[in-house]
Amino acid sequence: MPPLCPAVAGAELELELDGETVRRRIGTGRRGNHDGDNPEFAEPNGLTRLPGGDFLVADTANHVLRRIAATSTTIGLHVDGVPDVPSPWDVAWWPAIQRVVVAAAGVHLLLSYDPTTGAVERLAGTTVEGLKDGPALEGWLAQPSGLAVDGDRLWFVDSETSALRYLDLEGNLHTVVGEGLFDFGHVDGPAAKARLQHPLGVTLLPDKTLAISDTYNGAIRRYDPASGEVTTLARNLAEPSGAVVVGDDVVVVESAAHRLVRPIADATIVLGDVLRTNRPVTDVGVDAELRVMFEPPPGRMLDERYGPATRLSVSASPPELLREGSGESTDLRRPLRLRDGQGVLHITAQAAACDDDPAIEHPACHVARQDWGVPIRVTDTGANVLRLVLLGE
Repeated sequence: MPPLCPAVAGAELELELDGETVRRRIGTGRRGNHDGDNPEFAEPNGLTRLPGGDFLVADTANHVLRRIAATSTTIGLHVDGVPDVPSPWDVAWWPAIQRVVVAAAGVHLLLSYDPTTGAVERLAGTTVEGLKDGPALEGWLAQPSGLAVDGDRLWFVDSETSALRYLDLEGNLHTVVGEGLFDFGHVDGPAAKARLQHPLGVTLLPDKTLAISDTYNGAIRRYDPASGEVTTLARNLAEPSGAVVVGDDVVVVESAAHRLVRPIADATIVLGDVLRTNRPVTDVGVDAELRVMFEPPPGRMLDERYGPATRLSVSASPPELLREGSGESTDLRRPLRLRDGQGVLHITAQAAACDDDPAIEHPACHVARQDWGVPIRVTDTGANVLRLVLLGE
């Protein structure tokens, strides 16, 4: 069957193998959130084919998965939605676990979805943005985007850490390319020293190597698991965000050019610079207080009738930098006891503000959530209060 290619606006397109001829359009073309025979999408990205032939689409801006029946041949295919899936960027069927894996980029998680029961569960990540391997449910991800399945490995790219990583069947995370939140570049060679820059897609090639859509480098890179080497297949592309194998070609989505292309693949070695974002370092005292400031937007209030309305999570890299004050709580203020040295505080704060109108029987609630990676240097003369502002919607 010809590839089904997501459009940026409110529709999905099914194309012929030439990548240009539209075979059929799924959706009205208007941005919206609607199931049925005239569905509407909002910034759909990845999709996967389920056993039986149906398609599942990551409807990113609507925070839903949409199932498209493959049995219909009409223009208005019937679409059913799976709601409340946070920021799904890509989806992939993983036969080894008989589940769909969802790259929930906005909350830094990998989720599993059972299309038979509708159950959604956490596969990897804690919602803390960062790069930490090991047991998947304790690991850190940073905007996981593209997915690719190869047997007992689920490959994915973490865009904010410019990393290529994989999840194994034992439930462990591994990083092949990438160092952390502030490290990037265009460097080929041994994977441990290679660098990417904000990749958004990864594709399994017929020879079991991986094509990485290295978006901000404007390149398609290749990682060979057998040799452990990274090379460059194509350059000078307009923000490639995904790719699919069609016959003997790799068809690439040039997102900034709004087109599909078949770049000539000719593996080369690029020895560029290893770059690092120099984030401002905050001097903090050994004993300090973390204060996350939150003010509900006009017309809303913190509503704790059904439990705490706020949540705060704190950790550090390296972990030993934080002597006391790590973990989760419902208070947006927390004392911290730190060790002398330098590192990064990883802070996640969340607050639920509900409509403040006594006439509304069931007020709507809106969740504000933010992640920070705060570089700090612990000194005797550092600040004793660290203030962060959590913005409401």
